[in-house]
Amino acid sequence: MITQLEPAAALSSFRPGHRFFVGIDSDGCAFDAMEIKHKECFIPATIRVWGLQAASTLVRETAEFVNLYSTTRGQNRWIALVRVFDLLAARPEIRARGVRVPASNRLREFIASGAPLSAAGLRAYAAAHPDPELTTALEWTTAVDAAIAAMVTGVPPFVGVRESLQAMSGDADLLVVSATPLEALQREWGEHGLADYMDLIAGQEMGTKVDHLRLATAGRYDPDHVLLIGDAPGDRDAAVAAGALFYPINPGHEEDSWRRFHSEALGHFLAGTYAGGYQEVLVHEFEALLPSSPPWL
Repeated sequence: MITQLEPAAALSSFRPGHRFFVGIDSDGCAFDAMEIKHKECFIPATIRVWGLQAASTLVRETAEFVNLYSTTRGQNRWIALVRVFDLLAARPEIRARGVRVPASNRLREFIASGAPLSAAGLRAYAAAHPDPELTTALEWTTAVDAAIAAMVTGVPPFVGVRESLQAMSGDADLLVVSATPLEALQREWGEHGLADYMDLIAGQEMGTKVDHLRLATAGRYDPDHVLLIGDAPGDRDAAVAAGALFYPINPGHEEDSWRRFHSEALGHFLAGTYAGGYQEVLVHEFEALLPSSPPWL
C-alpha cells in the first residue's frame, strides 16, 4: 500500500521490504496515456496559449516528433517545450508564414536555474523573476493540467502490466518513477487499482527520476537488484545515472514488451542474469525505434 508520508519524507525514509527493487514509469509505459495527453491536451494548449494558430499543423507535427516519436520522447514538459520552439523556429515554412515563435529565453533560464521543473517550481521562480514569458508559461502548464484532468479518464494500463505487478510483488519493492504531477499519478494508478501494488508513487514534485531512484535505493540494495522499467531514452539515462538496470517498453510494441517482461525478463532479473548481454540486446532494439533527427530535415 502507498505510504501516507509527505512526498520528500516518503522517499528519504523509504526502507526495503524485499531484496529487489523495481521502478516503473507511468505514461507510455504502464498506461497508454502518452498519445492522448500530448495530442489532445499538450498540443492544443501550446497552439492556443502561445498564439501559434497560424502554424497549427506544423506545431502538431513538431510537438509529436519531440514528445512521442524521437529520442526526446518523455522529456520534462519545459525542456520539451523549448525543443519544440527551437525546431519550429528553424523550419523554413514557419519563416515563410511570418509566424513568431517564442524565443523562450526566460524559460531557458528557469530550466538552468536548478529550480524544480514543476508547476510549483515555476511559480516560485516567476515570483522572484517576473516576466511576461513566465506568466504565459504558467498559463500554459495550468491549461495542460486542466485538459488532462478533464480528458484522461478511463485509460487502462497496457495488457500485461497488472500481471507483471502481481508477479513482482512478492519479490520486489515497487515504486512509480515519473515526471508526471503527483495528483495525476495518484488518480490514474488509483482509478485502475494498481496503486495497491505500489510501495510509493513518486512524481515531478519529488525531483527527477534520477533523484527518485537514488533516494529510494542508494545503499539499500545490491547494484544488480535495482531495475527501472521505462519507455523513453530519458528513462534509460536515469537508470544509468542511478546505477540501475533498465528494461525498455518499446513504443508501438508496449504489450509485446510487457509479455516478454512477465514471461522472460523478470526471471532473468530475479536470477541475476539480466545485466550484460541480455540487457544490451533489449536496449539496442529499443534505441532503433526512436530517431534523433526529424523527418522534415
